[in-house]
Amino acid sequence: MKEIIISVDEFENRVAIREDDVLKEYHVSRGEKRSGSIYKGIVMNVLPGMQAAFVDIGLDRNAFLCVDDIVTKFNLEEDEELEKIREKGRSIKDVLKVKEEVLVQVVKESTGKKGNRVTTLITLPGRYLVLLPFVNYKGISRKIEDSEERQRLLGLSEKIKPKDMGIIIRTAAEGKNVKEIRSDLAFLLKLWNKIKAGAKKKKAPSLIHQDLSLIYRIIRDVFTKDVDRLVIDSKEEYEKVLYLLSAISPGLKNRVHLYKENVPIFEHFGVEADIDKALRRKVWLPSGGYIIIDKTEALTVIDVNTGKYVGKSNINKTILKTNLEAALEIAHQIRLRDIGGIIIIDFIDMYNEDNKKAVLADLEKHFKSDRVRTNIVGMTELGLVQLTRKRTGKELGEILKELCPCCTGRGQVLSVETLAINLNRAVKRHAFENQFNNIIIKASQNIALRFLGWEAEDIERLEKETGKNIYLRVEGGRFAEKFEIDSCGDSALKDKIKFLTPGQEIKVKLEDVYPDNPVNAVAFYEGNVIEVVRGANMVGQTLDVIITYISRSYAQGQIKD
Repeated sequence: MKEIIISVDEFENRVAIREDDVLKEYHVSRGEKRSGSIYKGIVMNVLPGMQAAFVDIGLDRNAFLCVDDIVTKFNLEEDEELEKIREKGRSIKDVLKVKEEVLVQVVKESTGKKGNRVTTLITLPGRYLVLLPFVNYKGISRKIEDSEERQRLLGLSEKIKPKDMGIIIRTAAEGKNVKEIRSDLAFLLKLWNKIKAGAKKKKAPSLIHQDLSLIYRIIRDVFTKDVDRLVIDSKEEYEKVLYLLSAISPGLKNRVHLYKENVPIFEHFGVEADIDKALRRKVWLPSGGYIIIDKTEALTVIDVNTGKYVGKSNINKTILKTNLEAALEIAHQIRLRDIGGIIIIDFIDMYNEDNKKAVLADLEKHFKSDRVRTNIVGMTELGLVQLTRKRTGKELGEILKELCPCCTGRGQVLSVETLAINLNRAVKRHAFENQFNNIIIKASQNIALRFLGWEAEDIERLEKETGKNIYLRVEGGRFAEKFEIDSCGDSALKDKIKFLTPGQEIKVKLEDVYPDNPVNAVAFYEGNVIEVVRGANMVGQTLDVIITYISRSYAQGQIKD
């Protein structure tokens, strides 16, 4: 059984793709995704030594355009691979000039200090086709394996392919008739004409076309006839999904379900626990062996160990069994974590050539279900398996984690934003499970400030949603990932937390600039968060402050004259 679970809230959209109750892919979107978007840019630097150029597309960092990603050849023979359109032996200085305007598409999002990578090979993906406006080409997805169906679709592509343009038949087109595929092509041609018109009108640098949001890319690219159901917890997005399917795949509408239970959707389906496992460095195998996944700046390294598994009698069988289990889990983890780039796998040493071939064959088989292109290079003399996987965006760990401030980069912890979101969900869960009308939260300073929001508006919204009174208190020295949630009745409240009162005069140290207002400072007193008006230029000083406003989780004060 294959299913898509979608969680929508005010912080992020999340998509889980599961097969037989096993989480295979996890996608999260916080704000704008640029991969697939088209920009009109200005060439700022041409670097012959790197055979590349830097293009200003209106973002914080200039985009990187390699000479091999500049397409000037328009015709391909039927049996040529699409990747071969890139002409070799050209010099970047003969192709691009500084201050020249160029239409580019983002193919790899910025990571770390690197800007977005772009190409002039524009591709517009639809439901059944990919349109290539600048390349005279026709192709078909390799995942369509039936020879008769391939011939049918290739013949169909001959009839509908626009002159001097290219099309690629996608996997979802399998079994579809010419009317459905023509309709998809008409939509893509209309979109391309809109992009061309926008490129003529707008000045560089500017965004010409933004690719679809996460949910609708999943509907377009993943939600096909082999998916048994799609479950979504937002009524608004549920109706939008049905509207989109009415246009592209009406037959799938009855597989879409609106989730209405009180328990959060990812909790209900057990996805949260699977995500936690996907962030761990060590992953256990069924027999007792394990794999270790480590990332460097240039590549990802995966080490296989027998661990607690000692076998029964034959060491070669023990090693083979562990390596075969590891091949399955490695393919799963790479897909789930969306690991891209160069990957090196250190399997346990095998001296039997048949065993080596068996492990490689299994690894290739397990990667067949991966939608991202993977190339297994082979095994070195040292027994290391080399493979590459196309990288299009940030990996799961880069999205959900940040460098630990305690260990200065030697390890990782969940980011403040992720922890604040997790705390928000934990409070909702606690409110649903407990009858008391007062909830007390104890958290670290950074998490508390992020959780509060602008003048405590986020926590006020949470109170309305849960119907509970929420009291947030800060505990100095508390580890960021460890927050505490408690609840009680009105009579026990005063024994559990300290309250401030308007007009109260206190002596506090101004700890830092207040995150949402750089003019003000933040201070903490007996667990209370205090925004000190116009105190930013006195951060670090200990001053007398008069409390002017209080709520359950937030207070304001002014410096005493």
